[in-house]
Amino acid sequence: MQARSALFDLYGDHLRARGGRAPVAALVKLLAPLGIAPPAVRTAVSRMVRQGWLDPLKLASGPGYSITPKAARRLDEAAARIYRTGRSGWDGRFDLIVLEAPNARRERQRLAANLTFLGYGTLDECTWVATRPGEDIDVLLSEAGVRYERFTAAHAAGTPGAMAVVRRAWNLNEIGQAYERFVTEQRPLIAKVNARSGDEEAYAARFRLVHAWRTFLFRDPQLPPALLPERWPGAA
Repeated sequence: MQARSALFDLYGDHLRARGGRAPVAALVKLLAPLGIAPPAVRTAVSRMVRQGWLDPLKLASGPGYSITPKAARRLDEAAARIYRTGRSGWDGRFDLIVLEAPNARRERQRLAANLTFLGYGTLDECTWVATRPGEDIDVLLSEAGVRYERFTAAHAAGTPGAMAVVRRAWNLNEIGQAYERFVTEQRPLIAKVNARSGDEEAYAARFRLVHAWRTFLFRDPQLPPALLPERWPGAA
């Protein structure tokens, strides 16, 4: 588990609802049960400050870090998808974006990762589609310095046509298989936790479970049920 990813999980799953701030000593202590060493935590914190996710601040117990408004938006978006508290219905319309891809490969990869995180799939290198508008999409594209056009689109062929678009933009077989692997791999982790488990053991198991589940934020756009295959593995 990478320290930076673990910090996102820690702030999103535990600290966001408690003010979104913590002293450095607490961050180190909370990540110790995951086997993450103090130097790795401090290095990851510094990197997140440079990237605009954390702000340094002084707390009564010592120096600490608070999430930035950008991080708060991203964590709230992630929490709604991790715990499936967002809407699952569909109004029959797609959010369609046609953009000018950056020339640099690294910038293209970063942009693609961010668009995927917000639930967009690619029809080609310059055309992205989602079944619901990403709340942060205009801010994301503006900050990336990308020129783009954005449309609301409905398929003339109705749901069958829309399903064809979905299958072009996302590999549903691959996503479904990832869900099946998740269930198989995580069952042993959960089975180890019982009424006799200590708080730290239960905390670490829960943390690892959420961390593994978080990867679906970059895989599964959480399509509305009307556009999913029957017996969708993600439901399990």
